[in-house]
Amino acid sequence: MPSTIVLIDDDEEVLEALAGTFRLGGYPVEPCASLMAAREHLKREADIVVVTDVRMPARDGFAVLAEVRSIDPDIPVILISGHADVPMAVSAMRQGAHDFVEKPADPAYVLELLRRASSLRGLVLDHRRMAGNIQSRAIEQRILGQSAAIRRMREIVLALAEVDSTVLIHGETGTGKELVARALHDLGPRARGPFVAINCAALPATLIESELFGHEPGAFTGAKDRRIGRIEQAHQGTLFLDEIESMPMDAQTRLLRVLQERRLERLGGGKEIPVDLRVIAATKADLSALAKNGQFREDLVYRLAVLPIETPPLRLRGEDVLLLFRHFVAEAAARLRRPLPPEGDLGSLLAHDWPGNIRELRNAAERAALGFPPLGPGPVAQASARENGASLEARMAAHEKRELIAALAEGGTYEEIARRLEITRKTLYLKLRAHGLSRPEEAQET
Repeated sequence: MPSTIVLIDDDEEVLEALAGTFRLGGYPVEPCASLMAAREHLKREADIVVVTDVRMPARDGFAVLAEVRSIDPDIPVILISGHADVPMAVSAMRQGAHDFVEKPADPAYVLELLRRASSLRGLVLDHRRMAGNIQSRAIEQRILGQSAAIRRMREIVLALAEVDSTVLIHGETGTGKELVARALHDLGPRARGPFVAINCAALPATLIESELFGHEPGAFTGAKDRRIGRIEQAHQGTLFLDEIESMPMDAQTRLLRVLQERRLERLGGGKEIPVDLRVIAATKADLSALAKNGQFREDLVYRLAVLPIETPPLRLRGEDVLLLFRHFVAEAAARLRRPLPPEGDLGSLLAHDWPGNIRELRNAAERAALGFPPLGPGPVAQASARENGASLEARMAAHEKRELIAALAEGGTYEEIARRLEITRKTLYLKLRAHGLSRPEEAQET
C-alpha cells in the first residue's frame, strides 16, 4: 500500500490541484494549509511522505523540514517552490530534504518522485519491524521466562535500551541484575562500545577511587605508573556499577561530578578528561532509605534513578522456576559432559522460596545434572522431606503455597487474583501473610 501524502501549501488552489493529482496517482492525501494543521498527521501516521511549499507566511518549508526530521529523520520530505534557485535547492538537500522541485512541476515527474519516496519509506518501516522482532527474540533468549513479571521487565528493558539515560536496577541478590545491565548495553546504541563492570562491594574502600577514576604516578604511596580507571575505560560504552550501596562517600562525590559534567580527573592529576558513557547502577538496598540515614548521597540517588528497573524475585515468577531449572540442567549436563538426568517430580521446586534466586536455582540444577537431589543435601533437603512426609497438613500447606505463587505470577490486582482463586480479598491477604509471600509488583490496590 502506498504511503499517505501529507501535503502542505497555503495557496488553496494549488493545494486542491496537487491533492487531486496525487489521488489520481493512487495516493491517499492529507491536504493542510499550514504546518500547524499538519502536525496531528505528522505525529499520528507512520507511513507518510511530506510534500510542502517553501514560501508560506507563518512557518516556511524549511521549518516544516526541521520539524519533520525532529519527529522522524527518515520521513521523506519533498520541497516545492515557485521561486527556486540553486542555493535554495542545495540548502534543502543539505538539511535532509528527499528532493526539491521547482514550480510549475510536471505531474508525471512529481508522481515518480512520490513513488520512489513511498518505496523508500516502506523499506525503512519494514527494516524497523524486522529489527524490532529480532530485538524481541534476542531479549527472550537472554532473559528467560513467561511469567507476567518477567514479560513486563523485558518490555521495560527493550524500551530503555534505546535511550541513553542513567538506569538504576533494584532487586534481591541473584535476580539477574547484571544480566539486565548487559541486555541494556547489547541491545542499545552503545553495543559496539565497551561494557565495563565493577562490583563496588568487592573492592577495599582505599582502592575503589583509584579503580574508578585512575591515578597519575605519585598520586599515593605505591602509585608508580599511570592507571586508566574503569570510568575512562568505559568511554563511548557503558559503565556498570554493581552493589553501588557499598561505594564510600568520597567516591560517591566524585561519581556525582562525573554524572553531572561528564568529565573526570585522575587521582593526583589536574587535567579534566571528557568521558562519553552510559552509567547503569545496581543495588539490593533501598538507596532512598540509606540517604535518609546519611549512608548514601541523596543527590546521587536522584542522578542514578532516572530510569528504574525492578528485577522480580524467583518466588514470584511461578512456573518460570521449572522452565529455568530445565534450561540450567541441560546447560550443566552439556558442560559436564553428562547425559540428561530423568526429570522426576519437580513439585518441591515450586514450593521452595529460593532466597538465593536464580543463583540458587542454577546450583540446584547442577546438582541434578550430577545425579543428586536438586534441593539437597542440607536444611533445604530436610524441609523437602518433611513436606513429602506423613503430615497431611504440611502437604496441603505446600500445595496452597504453590497455587498462591502461580496466581501471583499471572499478575493483576489483589481483587482480580482473589476472584480467580474464588476467595475474598481479606482471605487472600491472610494466606499471603501466612506463607510469607511478598506483595507482587503487578498486584496493586483497586
